[in-house]
Amino acid sequence: MSANILVAYDGSELSRKAVEEAKKQAKLVDDATVHAVTVITHAGPTANAALARSFMGEMAEEIRPSMERIREEFEEEGIHCKSEVLLDYSFRNPSSQIVEYAKENNIELIILGSRGLGGVGRLLLGSVSSQIVQHAACKVLIVK
Repeated sequence: MSANILVAYDGSELSRKAVEEAKKQAKLVDDATVHAVTVITHAGPTANAALARSFMGEMAEEIRPSMERIREEFEEEGIHCKSEVLLDYSFRNPSSQIVEYAKENNIELIILGSRGLGGVGRLLLGSVSSQIVQHAACKVLIVK
């Protein structure tokens, strides 16, 4: 049996716990693929959209090495992993990006921390986890 698992990561301690839980869940099936995902969001209204996009691009480049380390961590344990940095140029909650990614990639389980407070720009807030629970078409596991 195969499974597509998404783990949301933002650099916080709870998202680190979510990564560990994703490893456990992936090992329960024969052919799991874990999608380690982080979302860089638009910080808010700005007079200069090009500057905002540039800043988000810089943030994405800063977090890519962390995401690559997470991917390697899974691979070292024999778990296939893809890492993604999603850029959200809208003013939406990052949950919409995660839910859309999950749908587009046939994700069967989303794992995330209940409240992310660390990492780049406080990417996963408590409201994010509740929005994902409400809108995801798949199972959601919240790690505390």
